[in-house]
Amino acid sequence: MLGMARFSTLFLALLIASPALYAGFVTHDLDTQTALLRLLIAVPVAAIMLAVFRVVTGTYGKPKEKPPAGGAEPTGGAPLKAEAVAGEPFPQRRAEDSNG
Repeated sequence: MLGMARFSTLFLALLIASPALYAGFVTHDLDTQTALLRLLIAVPVAAIMLAVFRVVTGTYGKPKEKPPAGGAEPTGGAPLKAEAVAGEPFPQRRAEDSNG
């Protein structure tokens, strides 16, 4: 669920809310409850930001799938079969039909 208890999420939330925490606990310009509420709001915001970042960079650096070497077929060696099923079938031409 977005990884709200991860260290990176909590660190980013602390970084986002650090001005409010400083004003609440150090300079006492802000009520401590308001500072903690801002930290509480910063946690899901940081989780969403990092989740988007993880989705965007999730495939970075992974090797791409290569086609099988030697012309092997992707179906495990069995040849692929195709059949036309729409419309009328074409009449079969035989060599003796074209001679006469």
